[in-house]
Formats: sequence, C-alpha cells, structure tokens
Amino acid sequence: IVSILDAGVEFNNSDLADNMWINQAEKNGTTGIDDDNNGYVDDIYGYNFCAVGNSNAMYGTLEPGDHGTHVAGTIAAVNGNGIFGCGIAGGNGTNKGVRIMSCQTINDKDGAYIGEAFTYAADNGAVISQNSWSLNNQTETPAFIETAIDYFIAYAGLDEKGNQIGPMAGGIVIFAAGNENRDISVPAILD
Repeated sequence: IVSILDAGVEFNNSDLADNMWINQAEKNGTTGIDDDNNGYVDDIYGYNFCAVGNSNAMYGTLEPGDHGTHVAGTIAAVNGNGIFGCGIAGGNGTNKGVRIMSCQTINDKDGAYIGEAFTYAADNGAVISQNSWSLNNQTETPAFIETAIDYFIAYAGLDEKGNQIGPMAGGIVIFAAGNENRDISVPAILD
C-alpha cells in the first residue's frame, strides 16, 4: 500500500479504481459511523487531513484533485488496459498492482494535519509514503513533521505489538524535490 500525501486522489478514476486501497469495514459499514474504530469516520479510500479553516476539525471526506490523481496514476495506473497511461507499479488488471491510499493534505485554501496523515498511513497498512510537495519559505523541517516521518519509517508494516503484517517491517518515505526552483526543498532535504 502506497499512501499519497497530496491533493485527494480520484478514487473512482477508471485507471485507478482497481488499485485503490479500500477500508472494507468502512465501505460495508454505516455512513457517519467509525465502523473500524480507528478514529476516522468513513475513511473508505483514505482521509482528508486538511484543516477546516481555523478550527481543529479536518474535512474527512476526500476531495479529488488533479495533482494527487496524477501522482497516483504515475504509481498505480493499471497497465495494458488502453486507458490513459501506465503506472510503474500498476499491475495489468489481472495481477494487481500496488494499492493507493489517499491521505489528502493539500487543497486550495487550508493547512493540513500532515503529521497525523503519516501516522494514519502507517497504522492502516501503508508501507510506502509518496510526497510530491514541500513547505514554502522553510529552511528546516518542523519537528512534528520529522517525528511523523520517523514514526512512518519505524512502524509501517507492523501491528500494534510490533509484529510484521505488511510486506516489510518499517516504511519508506519518498519526497519530490526541485519543483519549486529553489536550492532547498523541505522536508526533502532530510537525511
């Protein structure tokens, strides 16, 4: 499972739908109820971690966006189906590719709970975190984001007792850099 921290992924896109991560307990549960008791209501394909204005609330419901969908397609668009493009790990429709979990942290108007998105992804089965974003006007990564990245690296693929349940013990975090035409891209600069 690859978590996409970005704009929301268009989960019903014809080239991505077969490779979306699905939280079955929420999909088959009751709307408006946290059916799997993970602290997130109706997180079927992931969750929207963008803050609602100046409140402490998050949107929750995914708002599909072009950039998040593009990034997801680069990774997991189904290959050989004659639709759009081919993802680097999209499978061919028969042999499934990776699963995409949408962890929305970008919209046009609000900040986001980025640290919580990393934790959610690790705790819900993602072992790779793809991040095609940076923090504007920053030269250092805020401690809370670095802590969240460290959490993902340490605990992705493990259950609450530390037993490996994913394809690997621990996670990989990937950041894009250079999109902003700057010398420093934060948090991509972390080592």
